[in-house]
Amino acid sequence: MESKMEKTDWLFLGLCLLLGILAEESFFRGQIGISYLVFLMAFYAVFFWRYRRFSFTHQRFGYLVLCCIWLLAASYFLNDNKFFNVLNILVIPALVVFHIVIVTSPKSMQWNKIWFIPYLFLRLLDAIKYDAAMTKLIGSGVKRGVDEDKFIIWKKVFIGILISIPVLFVVLSLLMSADTQFERIMGGIPNWFEVLDAEGMIRLIVILIFTAAFFGFMQVLIKKQIEVIKQPEFQPGLKVDAIITITVLCLINIVYLLFTVVQFKYFFSGTLQGDYTYAEYARKGFFELLFVTIINLSIIVVVLTFVGLTSHFIKRFTQILLTLLVFSSAVTLCSAFIRLSMYEDAYGFTFIRVMAHSFMIFLVIIFTYTLVKVWIERLSLFHFFFISSLLYYTAMMVIDPNQIVVTKNLDRYELTGKIDVHHFDSLSYTGVLGLIDLYEKDKNIEGLTQILEVRQKEALTEDGTWQSYNLKREQAFLELRKLNLK
Repeated sequence: MESKMEKTDWLFLGLCLLLGILAEESFFRGQIGISYLVFLMAFYAVFFWRYRRFSFTHQRFGYLVLCCIWLLAASYFLNDNKFFNVLNILVIPALVVFHIVIVTSPKSMQWNKIWFIPYLFLRLLDAIKYDAAMTKLIGSGVKRGVDEDKFIIWKKVFIGILISIPVLFVVLSLLMSADTQFERIMGGIPNWFEVLDAEGMIRLIVILIFTAAFFGFMQVLIKKQIEVIKQPEFQPGLKVDAIITITVLCLINIVYLLFTVVQFKYFFSGTLQGDYTYAEYARKGFFELLFVTIINLSIIVVVLTFVGLTSHFIKRFTQILLTLLVFSSAVTLCSAFIRLSMYEDAYGFTFIRVMAHSFMIFLVIIFTYTLVKVWIERLSLFHFFFISSLLYYTAMMVIDPNQIVVTKNLDRYELTGKIDVHHFDSLSYTGVLGLIDLYEKDKNIEGLTQILEVRQKEALTEDGTWQSYNLKREQAFLELRKLNLK
């Protein structure tokens, strides 16, 4: 690995150090809010400055991924969904790495092909190697002014200390539990080292880790381009026999035909067999039907990928069977959708139920494209699946399912008079705003005033940092401070 540093490289290292400081300030000083957006602005400012003379590739797709990254980061500032906030801790960095690698990769690199995955990991591995080379270079500079024998001695002492730490931890724990006086003496040792700022040391290590990650990764992408050999189209080694496949598809379609007849009898005749209520029937079958639908999609993808169609008749017959399977899946999805709607009418809306509804709509889009793929072979399933999944995930972040839950439950309360205020309270500050609207309509709802009193006390005493600033939270706190609870 080339470790020679030019003036621009040293300047870039300084900027990466500032980015490391900002990253530590943004992510380790409290709840993440607007800080994620601020950090991304700084990160991409440094990135585009470093690559100001670089000719980017895959630009249209790169802009799409970049827009999704910005929208996901903005959700920390605009909304307050705990589930998505935790998930985005992994999703956003993964998308940033993916975006930077794809726009700096050679034009011949196709991101929707299987060999892009090892290419991506090679880039990450090269970044680690680059950081290791830079550490060695800096270490050589430090050693230059130190006697070699003394350096080796201190190195061995340091290794000995590291080896001793786990042993000392066990021994000291046993001795302290055996003798109270010894435990009191050892317990006072931390006070001897109050001059050392342990928290500051940890934060310094975090900053250095971030700095090394940013510097090594972006340096490798701009300095060392991997020569990409044109790979042949993916040809799976495993081929499934067409006759076996047709037999399986015929049997599955027969089962779905019977299921479809039963579903039409239940949902379009207005009657249910047995002693089930609509809510019980919905709860009994929804997740099973959703799981079956995903299995169907997997079967179709496997057939399109691994089945060798040897003749024109077999090919057409297989396409017809796959088309029937898609339509059967549509009936199954429709049944699951109706069941969930009935369940929501009986028990109200929750975050999981709204997400399940949205996921079924997403599956309809996936199945529609898959049906087209059955008849037009040149289309790429992975290409569409990745882009549609990214857009679906980003759209759910922007829409904010918690807001849908609040709105739908308030509408249901107007019709039925039923409401679960404790569930509202679990929906973060979106739910709090819903509780305030509910209080203005009816102050006598059981448990509502007590929940709002706790939330109002929080609003009056909260002293948040700039990192955690969030519009939804500020709006809720403003309304809580104005609220007159009697």
